[in-house]
Amino acid sequence: MARFTGDGLYGPGSITWQVMGRPEIWVGGFRAAYLQALHPRVMRGTWQNTAFADPREAWGRFLRTSEFVRVRTYGSQADVDRAGRRIRKIHASLTGTDADGTEFRLDEPGLLLWVHCGEVDSYLDVVRRGGMPLTSRDADRFVAEQRRGAAVVGLDPAQVPGSVADLASYFAVLRPQLRVTAEARQAMLRSVNARLPTGQLPLRLALPSLAALGFASLPRWARRMYGTPGIGLTDLAATAGLRAFHEGVARLPAGLLRPAA
Repeated sequence: MARFTGDGLYGPGSITWQVMGRPEIWVGGFRAAYLQALHPRVMRGTWQNTAFADPREAWGRFLRTSEFVRVRTYGSQADVDRAGRRIRKIHASLTGTDADGTEFRLDEPGLLLWVHCGEVDSYLDVVRRGGMPLTSRDADRFVAEQRRGAAVVGLDPAQVPGSVADLASYFAVLRPQLRVTAEARQAMLRSVNARLPTGQLPLRLALPSLAALGFASLPRWARRMYGTPGIGLTDLAATAGLRAFHEGVARLPAGLLRPAA
């Protein structure tokens, strides 16, 4: 894995720290999951190898994913390296099976790249629509910085989009390969009704709204794949919702919506 100097991968002077500190990132996580699920092989591999299909175990999976994102973003280089080794080892040990019986590895670069791009695009989209004043240069810098995070999971940074335009071109190329599978529909429904442990009442109450806003913030073409309208009015409503969410969370006591183990 490529090594990066400084305070972890990014540091306080990065655009990444600014973006990832926004409350809209919660919504971005849902948007990313719905977008990533449109890749049939990514969705099938996830469904077959994780607790995604078991509502009783979904919360633990969410916590592990959240912790990885936190460490990758804010952890020391040693912490990031440790987390990277762990996740690469897990991915390397897992395989999935297509409907036709074809077996594939979950650490195929193409699959890892789709997951990465879905995450980056979602985080950037929700914070900009939520009111974060990012210039085009700032946005490009954020996408470029995420190449460091891509290396943590085993991707070659040189093969990862490094600007907003590169990201858009990547999605344009991949779109013909995307579709909604039965697993993707089930995952979407279960994300709205996840079983949270006792003591997570604020999240339990907020979860349906977060999921709905995440879905509404998807690109029009993605919403159409799921069979819902892709009209511009939905885009305007989602943007208004993201702004309202940011303003509302900013007034809450610190840590109220923070997940607990």
